[in-house]
Amino acid sequence: MRLHDIGPAPGARKRRKRVGRGPGSGLGKTAGRGNKGQKSRSGYSRRWGFEGGQMPLVRRVPKRGFTNIFREEFAEVNVAQLARLQESEITPELLVERGILRRREAGRVKLLGRGELDRAVTVRVHAASASAVRKVEAAGGKVELIRGREAPDR
Repeated sequence: MRLHDIGPAPGARKRRKRVGRGPGSGLGKTAGRGNKGQKSRSGYSRRWGFEGGQMPLVRRVPKRGFTNIFREEFAEVNVAQLARLQESEITPELLVERGILRRREAGRVKLLGRGELDRAVTVRVHAASASAVRKVEAAGGKVELIRGREAPDR
């Protein structure tokens, strides 16, 4: 076998179908669009959610809930992620430095309790779950809550 013997597998390369090119092509006259009607016309496209005049799903389903304008967004960090760090004092800036958080996420950080910790660390975050605080303190460390807003998220 030589390099010039190698080619694509049979059926791997399919020719483009040219429609509307005479009766002999098999796709002449109506070009696979059927007879008349909106779908046969050029430039045809229905708007998003259109269901042929039937009341669309988005309007059949009732409105629910609201958006709380005071909602606070937190970047979440688990105890297991802290266990991989060698430092004894952990801050949001350090988490960004080590690639655990992205810079734009690090405005407000919440510590969550998934995973285990085997050494004492001091963690400075904006919020922490009860299980996360328990695990850090059980390992001999402490969680310090940062008060106020270090970076506005609105």
